[in-house]
Amino acid sequence: MDIAIDVMGGDFAPLEAIKGVQLFLQSPQPDIHLTLIGKKALITPLLESYGLSENSQISVVNAEQVIEMHEHPTKALKEKTDSSISIGFYLLSAGKTDAFISAGNTGAMMVGAMFTIKPIDGVLRPTIGAYMPKQTGELALLADVGLNADCKPENLNQFAVLGSLFSKHILNKENPRVALVNLGEEEGKGNLLTQATYPLLKENPQIHFVGNAEGRDLLKDKADVYICDGFTGNVMLKFAESIYDIVTERKIQDAHFERFNFEIYGGVPVLGVNKPVIIGHGISHARAFDNMIRMAKKMFDEKLIERMRSSFAS
Repeated sequence: MDIAIDVMGGDFAPLEAIKGVQLFLQSPQPDIHLTLIGKKALITPLLESYGLSENSQISVVNAEQVIEMHEHPTKALKEKTDSSISIGFYLLSAGKTDAFISAGNTGAMMVGAMFTIKPIDGVLRPTIGAYMPKQTGELALLADVGLNADCKPENLNQFAVLGSLFSKHILNKENPRVALVNLGEEEGKGNLLTQATYPLLKENPQIHFVGNAEGRDLLKDKADVYICDGFTGNVMLKFAESIYDIVTERKIQDAHFERFNFEIYGGVPVLGVNKPVIIGHGISHARAFDNMIRMAKKMFDEKLIERMRSSFAS
């Protein structure tokens, strides 16, 4: 497997990406090749300083341009064809690599995923999810968390299928429970979107639907996959991030709240596109990059994309 990494993406690029590569390669990875994309003049000395070099497991592809965080995604991808993100998607779409990781401009990553490798046939809109640490010690998936601010009922129905497959094959839940985020538990509650979505989920044979879930259920064990529109999901995600910030600032030691640290999980996959694409937080450090590489590897090993294609083909 060949995993491409945008080492110029993120606030601490390229240092933390290189440190993440070193961390990943500390354990034997005989079947993995890493393609590092970025300014070679910066990357090569860093590799050497961390005891790494271009070899059978590491190669460097030069990219002189960087899409900055503040830039307009579509405009930047069109104009900066020699950027690390543009080259990453070219290599992925051409079949020269099998997965692509970046902690750079999230919008550019989403546009690249949508228009370069494209959605799986039958998927109306891809989604991105986020992890919700449950009090049981397990993880739930919340989707969507910002890619699709406005949704139709059929979008949420598809998010449920995509999230359920991810939960089963990546988070190791045998029969993932799916819940619809709503303002009440009873059927018929909610706004027009949730009222119209509920019967679709209830009748969907590809998922194990357990009904509505309220905001207070997300960190408990009501479900394994929580479905909502991207506006709602993004608000909940940022709220969860603020909890970790406050706990850290107050120096509170608690095993459960430590699991709100995004570095543990690395990044989140774009679900519903034709190749594994992992998007990391802009402030990702080495641990996050290591975990993003591991996530891409597991998606490949578990043939998650093929399973999604099969699910939507049926």
